[in-house]
Amino acid sequence: MLGGYVISVLAAGWITLSLAFVSLILAVVIGIAAALARLSRSRALRITATLYTSVVRGIPDLVMMLLVFYSLPALLSQAAQDWGYDVYIEFSPFGAGAATLGLIFGAYMAETFRGALMNIPRGQLEAAEAYGLGRFRIFWRILLPQMMRLALPGFTNNWLVLAKATALVSLLGLQDVMFRAKGAAEATAKPFTFYALAGGFYLAVTAISLFLLSRAARRYELGVKELAR
Repeated sequence: MLGGYVISVLAAGWITLSLAFVSLILAVVIGIAAALARLSRSRALRITATLYTSVVRGIPDLVMMLLVFYSLPALLSQAAQDWGYDVYIEFSPFGAGAATLGLIFGAYMAETFRGALMNIPRGQLEAAEAYGLGRFRIFWRILLPQMMRLALPGFTNNWLVLAKATALVSLLGLQDVMFRAKGAAEATAKPFTFYALAGGFYLAVTAISLFLLSRAARRYELGVKELAR
């Protein structure tokens, strides 16, 4: 009997991983955009990006998630009704969770990427501009590779926190590892067994992530040393 619950909990791991990776992609895209905006010459972009990172990092993750999942659909539905449209807007737990985590960790990624961009020698950008490279080619060929190398430690930390934060989405009803672990614990009266199983799943994700990202960091360092010779 317990074996069926164990399989059910572990089978939900793909939902948790899918949520984590979708959230990560959103966070990276938002983070790069916000980091570039923070370093932009436009005062409006700098103020907007600073407000975004400050406000989002100041609100607890769970509060932000509940606002997006419950309050935002109600607000949009009310606005649609005020405009004469009889519609009811509702977000799926997966979509709301991924969007919220992407928005939250996009703010943390923005600070990580901004710090990395600031550590790239200004002379490289001036040399690229002197060669006539456009902004996109400068970003893609010069800024992005070096930014990822310099941001990798902070990126790793943000990813690990994001992966663990996916457990919060179970409160919205998503059938992930934590949701099924809670159901199995209540059904079998063995909470330690199933919460330990869920903890082992997240620990495995952490260990594999650290192994892969540490290897990536070493490859970056070896590449830099080879170029320096």
